Amino acid sequence: MTIFPPDPDFEALRLELARLRAVRGWTYDELAARSGLARRTLIEIEQGRTIGTLKSWHALAHALGTPLDQLFGALCRGHEPPQSMNG
Repeated sequence: MTIFPPDPDFEALRLELARLRAVRGWTYDELAARSGLARRTLIEIEQGRTIGTLKSWHALAHALGTPLDQLFGALCRGHEPPQSMNG
């Protein structure tokens, strides 16, 4: 029997990005300058028109000073994240 993981909550991820940007009081232009991403890319990610790439999320995490695992934790909103195999 195959057990599939729950669907990731991409809506929660984009909302977390918007929240982190708003908390800092940054415009799209400021986040673009800090992350090296195009303003248009940021808008499309925040508005849910694209998911973005792992490389873009990595750049956003660094620009926002937020660990990538904390940022991606939003994907598990509504269900428990997987447990560590080491614990």
